[in-house]
Amino acid sequence: MATYNKRGYKAPKPKDEATDSEFDQYGKADAGNSATAEVFNSLDKSANRVEGWVARNSKAIFGVVGAVALITLGYVGYDKFVVEPKNDEAAEQLTQAQSYYVEALSNPGEKDKNFDLTLNGGEGKLGALGIIENHKGTDAANLAEYYAGIAYLQQGKFQDAINHLNNFKSKDALINALAIGAIGDAFSELGQKEDALDYYKKAVAASNNDLTSPRFLNKAGIVALELGQKEEALKMFTEIKNNYLGSPESMMVDAMIGMAQ
Repeated sequence: MATYNKRGYKAPKPKDEATDSEFDQYGKADAGNSATAEVFNSLDKSANRVEGWVARNSKAIFGVVGAVALITLGYVGYDKFVVEPKNDEAAEQLTQAQSYYVEALSNPGEKDKNFDLTLNGGEGKLGALGIIENHKGTDAANLAEYYAGIAYLQQGKFQDAINHLNNFKSKDALINALAIGAIGDAFSELGQKEDALDYYKKAVAASNNDLTSPRFLNKAGIVALELGQKEEALKMFTEIKNNYLGSPESMMVDAMIGMAQ
């Protein structure tokens, strides 16, 4: 007996065969929901552990936070009520020492007297040495090291000058170069020419400007000549000629170049 299919008729699929779309819709969706649930469960457990740890250690945590807050407030308070007044007091004392220093430079006839006052003070005010001793750590004490060093240099106390100028620190390139160059002057006066040359070269490197650079290049060249280092001297004098024409040092530079050749 013949069999036939009705038009449009499709045989049913076995129950254990599912289409890919059905698997995606149900099987994979269920797996995704399960994974998401596991993630949230894991996060909940982690959060609970953190909350539990915080609860158990709350005293220690608040203690640390409190300590940090006290340290911060203490530092701010110390800076406001101790450091600032100390800086102000030191700066006020230094003003008088500065006036003696300026007077010493502008009035050569009273130079020795005023450099002594710069160092030791007068009119009820501390000099540079007293400020260094009594106001350690202040900006004024640092600047007092410079004034003390220059005053000692002018008084011929060269090792004292070196000691104080080595203690001076400045972010200002010009004054830093002047301090370094002054150390070179002190070494030169002590007859330590190699050290003097080294510091003059450091002073040139510290600040490239029309005031200090030709000055210390010239001093370096002269010391190099004294040491018999003509090539080094020629280098210094040639730099003045090439880069600092118009400076006082350039007026004699041709003669100095001739000596170095």
